[in-house]
Amino acid sequence: MAASLRCFLRSGKNAAFALRLRAFHRSAPAAVQVTVRDALNQAMDEELERDERVFLLGEEVAQYDGAYKVSRGLWKKYGDKRIIDTPISEMGFAGIAVGAAMAGLRPICEFMTFNFSMQAIDQVINSAAKTYYMSAGLQPVPIVFRGPNGASAGVAAQHSQCFAAWYAHCPGLKVVSPWNSEDNKGLLKSAIRDDNPVVFLENELMYGVPFEMSEESQSKDFTVPIGKAKIERSGTHVTIVSHSRYVGFCLEAAAVLAKEGIECEVINLRTIRPMDVETIETSVMKTNHLVTVEGGWPQFGIGAEICAKIMEGPAFNYLDAPVTRVTGVDIPMPYAKILEDNSLPQIKDIIFSVKKTLNM
Repeated sequence: MAASLRCFLRSGKNAAFALRLRAFHRSAPAAVQVTVRDALNQAMDEELERDERVFLLGEEVAQYDGAYKVSRGLWKKYGDKRIIDTPISEMGFAGIAVGAAMAGLRPICEFMTFNFSMQAIDQVINSAAKTYYMSAGLQPVPIVFRGPNGASAGVAAQHSQCFAAWYAHCPGLKVVSPWNSEDNKGLLKSAIRDDNPVVFLENELMYGVPFEMSEESQSKDFTVPIGKAKIERSGTHVTIVSHSRYVGFCLEAAAVLAKEGIECEVINLRTIRPMDVETIETSVMKTNHLVTVEGGWPQFGIGAEICAKIMEGPAFNYLDAPVTRVTGVDIPMPYAKILEDNSLPQIKDIIFSVKKTLNM
């Protein structure tokens, strides 16, 4: 009995000592896995709570929790006056949102897909983008137009367009195209707080993808500045510039190329307009090679604009080879899956273009 008691006490001391050691060596909290959908939901929830002028309107955003569940729970929390279901009339509810912004509110106008924004493009361009200039700076229009952009899966020609170049062409708009969860949360919060109209281009295929979010990005004060790109991977041999979903493709291609001794620097644009040309130029001056990757069509696209900026600026003389563009194919999107896959950039296309640029 005495022996067993001594054994029990000894084991208790050992356990206590082990607990003390564990407490002493406690590591920093691990990053949390958050889907892009939930990151966007957090951003809207925090801004709705922070500023009573913010409200959300669009098709099925309220009682149905959003077509892609991005606004899940917001209607129950904030009610009919701030989370508003609209009729299927993009021109109508976009006009209401622009008018509300002119009257001092801060609307978030959701398009179920940016393909439907073509019905409201007069409101986006002529009413929202130009009013601040036409009023000589007297009338700001603080509005966010947000929703999924670019190709999804199996929705064919009319529902698969990337609008990054369309809207980035227009002075008066800011155009944002985030990739991961931190991008989406931080940039959406910045967009809602901005006094200019912001086109916020999400990606339907990214909504359910989880990413690690740092403890800092969980804060209600966390924002990502509009107009600043991010170097996602450092490298010395070639610069790869992309935005939205294709940043992930570029990182996967870079990992494959690294096994062959090719170190790629991957830049996540995050903002299309204003474009962070300085970050691209600095990288090109280091690597002497440039590849651009996007899901949109090649003519007058984001890659074409980057090519022009590099040619016109100081980085041009540092290039050891022509810039290579990886884009969607210059056709309306086919419906058949195998044709759809061949109409969009794939990882193998990025790898091929990098090797071509490096003359390998």
